[in-house]
Amino acid sequence: MIDRYTRPEMGRIWSLENKFEIWKDIEILVAEAEAGLGIIPAEAAEAIRDGAAFEIERIDEIERETNHDVIAFLTNMGEHIGEQSKYLHYGMTSSDLGDTALCCQMTQAIDIVIEDVRRLGEICKRRAFEFRHTLMVGRTHGIHAEPMTFGMKWATWAWAFKRSEQRLLRTREQVAVGAISGAVGSYSSLDPRVEEHVCLKLGLSPEPASTQVIPRDRHAQFLAVLATVASVAEWVATEVRALQKTDTIEAEEPFARGQKGSSAMPHKRNPITAERVCGLARVVKANAQVGFDDVALWHERDISHSSAERVVLADSSIALDYILDKLAWILDGLQVYPEVMRANLEKTRGLIYSSKVLLALVDEGLLREEAYAIVQRNAMKTWEAIQHNRPGEAFRDNLEADPEASELLSRDELDALFDPHAFLQRVGVIFDRLEALEF
Repeated sequence: MIDRYTRPEMGRIWSLENKFEIWKDIEILVAEAEAGLGIIPAEAAEAIRDGAAFEIERIDEIERETNHDVIAFLTNMGEHIGEQSKYLHYGMTSSDLGDTALCCQMTQAIDIVIEDVRRLGEICKRRAFEFRHTLMVGRTHGIHAEPMTFGMKWATWAWAFKRSEQRLLRTREQVAVGAISGAVGSYSSLDPRVEEHVCLKLGLSPEPASTQVIPRDRHAQFLAVLATVASVAEWVATEVRALQKTDTIEAEEPFARGQKGSSAMPHKRNPITAERVCGLARVVKANAQVGFDDVALWHERDISHSSAERVVLADSSIALDYILDKLAWILDGLQVYPEVMRANLEKTRGLIYSSKVLLALVDEGLLREEAYAIVQRNAMKTWEAIQHNRPGEAFRDNLEADPEASELLSRDELDALFDPHAFLQRVGVIFDRLEALEF
């Protein structure tokens, strides 16, 4: 992920500096626990704690010879610790260090994403109440359906981000684990109390049954949930893009002073940030497949997962953090045009009231199919007039001219049926539920 797409907090989590700092902490904690249990001398643990240090450049230099990153790290640490470094990594295997640290990194990353979705949820809730009474047309299959309010869309998004928060919290529990259990997970050279001590200090839980590695279904869940959150962000951004189309233009993402929309067409105000959200969401979703493929390893471990997850765990976390930050900017500053919404509501000359007319005719005693035929034939007259840009021929006018319809429905009844607020008498329950929503 290129640097300008990286917020410093998330980028640092996946840096070599942070990874090696966690490795160093784990080695110190293991030594302290082993010294406390009498497994290694107390002076060894003290020397490891006091001398522990590393240089990334030196680790890289050693790794070019050893072709093993953990050995390179331990060698570099040993150069600082001296003779007592013989007790460094005592009884451990590489995965004890790497896998436990990786889970620390995932919990650090997911904590940032949780804050991201909470921020988005709060924005959506606030703006839902801002537009609670803002009339607009609902669309199904891209076609005008029934009247709704713009606040209803925001309420839907707010709940989607609440579900995202809940998924992330559950996933955090699944990835907040550690394993200090040895070569095949049997604790052959390690006391399980060492693992308990290390995990407690790191805010993790011991993996109940590791092999040599922490099972990768945990990592797959992490990537899958990040992909789900990215999909939610893509859904919201896609709606923004659809509302910003020139033929709709009911809302648009912020357009900053001095911003340019096109190199050739100076009039353009393109939804480029929403498009960027959608594009990067594809990366996060695709990376989830790598997580699924990494679950199946040979016997107690292989390293087919290692190279792939070094890419996808960092990239998905960084990309999603960026996606959510950009989406928050879009939604917080979204420009909304209620007058255009109202004009679009009337664009189909009253066709959006067809469902109310249908039910009214049924209430007058007609069979549903009979009522449907009356409504549809008058609606199609209006639809054809719209298609051919003919003036007049509004849906209500057609109904009043239709003997079957006008015999059953009076002008006063039609007035009530063609009131957009008649569709919204019960939407208060949506906002009552939203009022209680907390992030």
